[in-house]
Amino acid sequence: MNSFLKNQNFRRFATGGLLSATGDVFFYLAFMTYASQLRNYSLAISLIAISEAVPKFLEIFAGYLADKTRHKFRNIVLTALFRCLFYALAALLLASKADQWKLLLAIITINFLSDLCGSYSSGLIVPLVVDLVGEDDFGEAEGFVSGCKQIIDILAQFAGAGLILVLSYAALAWINSLTFLLAAILFALVGRKAAPVQAETAETPAFWPAMRQAYQQAKKQMGLLSVVLVLAVINASLTAIEPLFSITLAAHKSSMVISSYSFTLALTNVAAAIGAASGSIFGQKVFRSVNIFPLASWTALCSLLTTLSLFCQNSWLTALLFGLLAALASAVSIKMTQWLVTSIDRQILASTVGLLNTILMAASPLITTLITSISSLSLAWAIISLLALEVAALAVLLVLNQRQLFKISA
Repeated sequence: MNSFLKNQNFRRFATGGLLSATGDVFFYLAFMTYASQLRNYSLAISLIAISEAVPKFLEIFAGYLADKTRHKFRNIVLTALFRCLFYALAALLLASKADQWKLLLAIITINFLSDLCGSYSSGLIVPLVVDLVGEDDFGEAEGFVSGCKQIIDILAQFAGAGLILVLSYAALAWINSLTFLLAAILFALVGRKAAPVQAETAETPAFWPAMRQAYQQAKKQMGLLSVVLVLAVINASLTAIEPLFSITLAAHKSSMVISSYSFTLALTNVAAAIGAASGSIFGQKVFRSVNIFPLASWTALCSLLTTLSLFCQNSWLTALLFGLLAALASAVSIKMTQWLVTSIDRQILASTVGLLNTILMAASPLITTLITSISSLSLAWAIISLLALEVAALAVLLVLNQRQLFKISA
């Protein structure tokens, strides 16, 4: 928070990102609402979900391209302008009388290209933020922005739901386009005033050598790769617990429902969102003196307790633990990013972040698909399977924690 309040360049940079995130929420709600009104709405929504997910798996390539980019500030501005034009085109298409399915496929393509630009832009931003706030304050600055995005996501969803009632889909696309234009202006202002430390970068090796170099540097940091793999399991648990809770709630409505089924689901989702935002904003400050290994161990333990709470059939307890888990997971994720920034060569920083993010992203759909598939046969065995993964993750972290303590004492 201090970096946001005291550092004008970082404040402009962060505000640009928050503006575009708000516009994206508005447009996503509008687009999903539009798709839900089509005849084959399930296929339409599935296609949108796939187009949203694929760019996240391509972050490894986006990070590599970001590392190779010589003029980072200029390209961040250009990327924001491209996304502005993309959504202006989407607004024009939504205002036209084109065939609904042709229109849907065209906008899915536009949204997909915009998200690819977003992944590339994220890779460009990481090393620049390090230069703007310094390595020591990066974690706190990144956590504050991440927490603000999560709060904005909650508020923008309510605001967007209201705006859909009074504005057209095309108007919401224009709003999204405008947010990217404003973001481009703010990025350009920072680019003009900030010292050109990252204006040009050294030659980056070819893709596979760069990935090998990123892997080797991460491997040199004792326990970093293990923490990443364990965090992948914890993030997957966060994703898998939500559908498991929904299924458990449906199976035990008489004992678990609070007011209504939808309200009970909303309660747990809001608890998770508040927890994630709190962990991002305050986690770095609260856990500044705590090593990542015990913090990750507490997170794994909380994940285990959250899954166990499903057997208790107490929605209040699950919501409370789910919120605490989201807070700890956000805090340990920011601490891991801080570790990367201070230990990985800046020349391949975006490539390394992209590589690790791809690992984190890949685990969630795979484990969630596995657990939900088991739940279709037996809910109890699905919960037990997730517990087994969480116990294994906790065991790995406890071993790493003991090794770290031994290293310190030696």
